[in-house]
Amino acid sequence: MPRIAGVNIPDNKRIEIALTYIYGIGRFLSNQILSQAKIEPNVSAGKLSLEEVNRLRDIVEKKYKIEGELRRGKMMNIKRLKDIGCYRGGRHSKGLPARGQRTKTNTRTVRGNVRRTMGSGRKKAAEKT
Repeated sequence: MPRIAGVNIPDNKRIEIALTYIYGIGRFLSNQILSQAKIEPNVSAGKLSLEEVNRLRDIVEKKYKIEGELRRGKMMNIKRLKDIGCYRGGRHSKGLPARGQRTKTNTRTVRGNVRRTMGSGRKKAAEKT
């Protein structure tokens, strides 16, 4: 199991897909990295030679902002918005959508699936009279 940027890459997947297990690398960036390293995208990750894995590791760790560094940068940006007291920062601190989406109905995932009205939610079983 190759290890790149502190992440174990699955052996049984194509290297093009396996690189996307690293936070900050998607399909497009994965293909760019493979073309720089001169590695065929259809090769299984477990069949890469040690030299190819080292080439990938060098490219990924030196040229791109990934994993902890990327997460830290994202958190610092959100913290900056909260510190300056802007609207987006306030929305982040309240746990609400920050980009103008409606909140009356469609923010169940952001709000934690909270149902606050009388009619919504699961109905109780009818009682006998």
